[in-house]
Amino acid sequence: MYAQMVKTAGHGIKPRDRMTPQERAFQDRIDAGEKIEPKDWMPDEYRATLIRQIGQHAHSEIVGQLPEGNWITRAPTLERKAILLAKVQDEAGHGLYLYSACETLGVSRDELIAMLHAGKMKYSSIFNYPTLNWADIGAVGWLVDGAAIMNQVQLQKTSYGPYARAMVRICKEESFHQRQGFSIMMKMAAGTPAQKRMAQDALNRLWFPSLMMFGPPDKDSAHTAQSMAWKIKINTNDELRQRFVDQTVPQIDYLGLERPDPDLKWNPDKADGKGGFDYSDPDWAEFFAVLKGNGPCNTDRMKARVDAWEQGAWVRDGLSAHAAKRAARSAQQTAAQ
Repeated sequence: MYAQMVKTAGHGIKPRDRMTPQERAFQDRIDAGEKIEPKDWMPDEYRATLIRQIGQHAHSEIVGQLPEGNWITRAPTLERKAILLAKVQDEAGHGLYLYSACETLGVSRDELIAMLHAGKMKYSSIFNYPTLNWADIGAVGWLVDGAAIMNQVQLQKTSYGPYARAMVRICKEESFHQRQGFSIMMKMAAGTPAQKRMAQDALNRLWFPSLMMFGPPDKDSAHTAQSMAWKIKINTNDELRQRFVDQTVPQIDYLGLERPDPDLKWNPDKADGKGGFDYSDPDWAEFFAVLKGNGPCNTDRMKARVDAWEQGAWVRDGLSAHAAKRAARSAQQTAAQ
């Protein structure tokens, strides 16, 4: 979900006989399962791919606060308000961890945010869909964070050390987010007929956008092979999507809701006879339209981020001035000694 529009200069995997000695040594370290650290040599394309992926991941965490933050004051109980507030705070922290990890690759946080605002860097497509009612907040926690966990667990094994380590804490917190969402859906599904209809409607609207989070099908993903070879990605888009579907369908049944896709049926022949659920493909034309800025909430999301950045300029300026004064005083004291 964090590489939906990640593109690098290369095309496919470079054959070993065309690699430089440095590139071969680098690939040997990857193949041996070693972590790459910030001061280690790395190919320019590896660095660029990480900047794009980690940057998009960070932006997704920050923009992802917007659909839920709007419901903090409207949550039905004080307890639900406190839980949702804690969740939104977690997302802000995740963004900060990831911006810090990205900065170890030689790009500043200001540069990453400028690329986001200029449309040169994306965030997960799911956050361009609206949250229309309280049931949507449950579906977001259950489906969206559930899909995020599916992706993030494997990122704990990614080859770049700072990214992998950031994901350890993020995954622990995301598991709370998913349980929070499922708890809301349980309440709604077991509530009044009107509440159950709201839960069903939220599931129906957010099911296919959640499947889109894993990115386009492997056959249409030009850079998956190279990212897999570098172990930036551990599983393919289709593998993660299938795993998410297989995990989530029994939860839909447990809630007593109708499956949002009539093609969601168990197929015992899938996965070499281990079995898995068949499902309909999302509307990939819609997916690419949303990524290009034509989703229901693209304009609102970007306006909210740009406005927050501009309105916070005075805070950043004040902190920079304070840091400069402290540095100057420290330099004077050092010179006096």
